[in-house]
Amino acid sequence: LAVISSLPVGLFGTFFMLKVMGLANDVYAQIGLVMLVGLLGKNAILIVEFAVQRHREGLSVRDSAIEGGKLRFRPILMTSFAFIAGLLPLVVATGPGAIGNRTIGTAAVGGMLVGTVIGVLVIPGLYYLFGVIADKGKLLDDESDEPVSERLLHPVPHPHLESVAE
Repeated sequence: LAVISSLPVGLFGTFFMLKVMGLANDVYAQIGLVMLVGLLGKNAILIVEFAVQRHREGLSVRDSAIEGGKLRFRPILMTSFAFIAGLLPLVVATGPGAIGNRTIGTAAVGGMLVGTVIGVLVIPGLYYLFGVIADKGKLLDDESDEPVSERLLHPVPHPHLESVAE
């Protein structure tokens, strides 16, 4: 939920930049949005995954959120700004097909810029919010937050199935 809830910040940046540049929300902008959602989602997943690891190591939800944000801050900024710099030629494109290039470049640059700058501040807060809610109690008796691959490699016997086998 923290990852999905952080994506609208970047989408706002896309639509804001398209409006500022006077470009339309066409198929090129929507291709940029798909790319943007993937990249911003990756950034959010990195922060949340580090926070989850720290929480499993025994840190509080608050401390693990802060630690995850600190540890991933520099790498996320570096990769995001390198991506933005790579898109700048599209934003200032001229010649045949320039409107398509400008639209996809502007959509990606605007969303990535706003999504990265604000996202690195919002994502740890969202992790904290949803982490506090999740720590209050489990909804299911056998609920687990372990990855499915771990459960397949190291299965834990299900208590209800053992009684049936006996």
